[in-house]
Amino acid sequence: MPSQWECLLKNLGEWQGSFTRFSPQGEQLEDTPTVVSLEGLNDNQTIRQIVRRLPPDQPVEEKVLEYSSLNRSILLFKNGAFSQGTIQWAPFSECGAELGLIEGDRRLRLVQLFNKDSQLSRITLIREQLAGTDTPERPELTLEQLLGEWHGEAVTIYPDMRSPDTYPTQLRLHREEPNRVVQQLTYGAGTSAQTITSTARVDGSILHFDQSRLPVQVLLLPDGASSNCPLAVKPGHFFVLEVGWLLQPDQRQRLVRTYSDKGEWSSLTLVNEQKVKAE
Repeated sequence: MPSQWECLLKNLGEWQGSFTRFSPQGEQLEDTPTVVSLEGLNDNQTIRQIVRRLPPDQPVEEKVLEYSSLNRSILLFKNGAFSQGTIQWAPFSECGAELGLIEGDRRLRLVQLFNKDSQLSRITLIREQLAGTDTPERPELTLEQLLGEWHGEAVTIYPDMRSPDTYPTQLRLHREEPNRVVQQLTYGAGTSAQTITSTARVDGSILHFDQSRLPVQVLLLPDGASSNCPLAVKPGHFFVLEVGWLLQPDQRQRLVRTYSDKGEWSSLTLVNEQKVKAE
């Protein structure tokens, strides 16, 4: 696998798009045009990052960063997908993460933030394309597009830089009632396979997985995106922060940042899935 810095270089370029902020209930609150440029300096040994926010009828906001190393809060895959965020969750502290996926000349990023009461407080969807390209944005994700059976391959990398793990996945999602779906998620194969079955209540563009002690919701978002995270973080419970991206009707990616029951960031997983059976 290439070095983490080489993986970061996959993100070089001028990315034009917008930051769209949603409430925890999925209501769009704000949409701000943006330009984010990442330029390699000194033979790509340093990166200059410029973030420009272009709010309508307001002055341009600009932030410039330069760095030549990466901190412990970020991990990247060889295709440039990445996540950065809180290393250790603790009660009475803010936490959250950014999850980013790249496909061709488009990039999709999602930020999920929790307040000091450990409640989900903000979701920001960032849709971008490289300057000079015209690949269209994907339609808003629907439940019908997800129903069926998906087979995939997952790669998990770790903050302590141990060797990555690669394993097959299966995801089955079917409608049990008009407003209820059942999800069956299997990781691994043979005797090492683990299956998690859960049920969600459907409320418009939100799937509420509320049977466990740590309720989780999936928001269906523009550009084929989905946001999967708990509504609140509680001591003694592992949890995941996840972004999904429907690239084609039968092709999807998911990026999953996992925290242990002690609140420690433990791994980052990239899943590439193919739909093998529609409902």
